[in-house]
Amino acid sequence: MDLIWRGLLKAVELVVSGDPEVWRITFLTLRVSGTATLISVLLGVPAGVLLALGRFPGRRLLVSLVNTGMGLPPVVVGLWVSILLWRYGPLGFLGLMYTPTAMVVAQCAIAMPLVTGFTLAGIQQLNPKLRLQILALGASHGQLYWLLIREARLSILAAIMAGFGGVVSEVGASMMVGGTVRGQTRVLTTATVMEVSRGNLDVALALSVLLLALAWGVTYALTSLQQRGRQA
Repeated sequence: MDLIWRGLLKAVELVVSGDPEVWRITFLTLRVSGTATLISVLLGVPAGVLLALGRFPGRRLLVSLVNTGMGLPPVVVGLWVSILLWRYGPLGFLGLMYTPTAMVVAQCAIAMPLVTGFTLAGIQQLNPKLRLQILALGASHGQLYWLLIREARLSILAAIMAGFGGVVSEVGASMMVGGTVRGQTRVLTTATVMEVSRGNLDVALALSVLLLALAWGVTYALTSLQQRGRQA
């Protein structure tokens, strides 16, 4: 219990003192995970809508791959992205290994199936007659997709929360493709693991508290939007 209190006090001390390294790590965590989530939303929501409404050969296979990807171990993602980005890998010429960009790529691979899967489920839960009614009113396919997304906005916001939660808390993929380079790729999860390995449990607990606070703050903001949309 004493260790927990020391960790909480250390977290308060790091925040109040304005430790530049802690703030750098926190902002990098938010930047990397936020960027990965945004890209996943921009790609995953349209993909989920198309899978929900489309009827084409191979659709069932794609849906099964999306569902499998929702439970994909981050360490597996990190391994494959590392293979692609290593110096002698297919994309090694880009020089992205051990950079924040590589971490964004890995986190996108984790978040996108979650966003796509939740969007797919949300669109499929809508009444099929709604689609026919919208088309009967003369809406184009683009307008149809937009209106269905609006109707399924609660599920899509849940998809965004799931995507962000999945990437901001993962450590395996981030460590494999980004390492823990101070001032460049060190984020809250990898920094916590590093401090534990050093035996600095109070600092590790403090970083974990900051990570929980960051995850809660973003999730609270999205939840507020979701519940406001529910009342609209």
